[in-house]
Amino acid sequence: MTMKTLSGPAAIAALPRNRLLGEFSLWSADLANMERDLKRIEPHVDLHHIDVADARFTPGFLFFPDLVKRIARLTARPIHVHLMVEAEIVEEQTRQFIETGADLISVHAENGEAGLRAVRLAHELGAEAGVVLRLETPVAAVTPFLPEVAFVTLLGTSIGVKGQSLSDQACRRLIEARTLMRQAGREADIILAADGGIRHETVPRLRAAGAETVVLGSLAFGDPDLAQRMAWLHGLKVAAL
Repeated sequence: MTMKTLSGPAAIAALPRNRLLGEFSLWSADLANMERDLKRIEPHVDLHHIDVADARFTPGFLFFPDLVKRIARLTARPIHVHLMVEAEIVEEQTRQFIETGADLISVHAENGEAGLRAVRLAHELGAEAGVVLRLETPVAAVTPFLPEVAFVTLLGTSIGVKGQSLSDQACRRLIEARTLMRQAGREADIILAADGGIRHETVPRLRAAGAETVVLGSLAFGDPDLAQRMAWLHGLKVAAL
């Protein structure tokens, strides 16, 4: 069992802000050899990203609380659970995943008031909270969440489907989100994340547009030299915005 030195809000607050973070999507791990892959990435990952899907809000099912509980025992890194679920279950899912080891729960802005209640519940239970936005939803939908979250994640592809190309709108939407964060007085407090369409050629564009973390799938798990890949990632610079 691996012991965490920090958890919940403290673990998220301790993430470095002077470089692009490496957020690894365990959806791209070898699910039959999860423990092996966790050991391989542990020196390189800033936080683990775990997608949860209910086959209603998204096309299929993804990870469950018992698996997160097992993963939490194998890593000292923070765990970010992205809840791609309908509004009527988002609060209960928030509770379940925090109880099994999530440090950060991100809910969808499309969940509306139920999503806001889930954010507050996450805080009550000692975890950090974030908000995620589908590609087709106007960026302004994150505004009610900005006073209460530490992460804003924008999807750059259609939700819940791997292997898609990055939308032409993705970078513009990141810039718009940062403007809203600045207007809310929370730019320094919120990490802006890009998820979907993460490729060697798209990461520099997303970073230049203001992304502070990208959700890495095959770009990380499929690279035989992960140390070199992460050195490249950490060296990317944000453009003056």
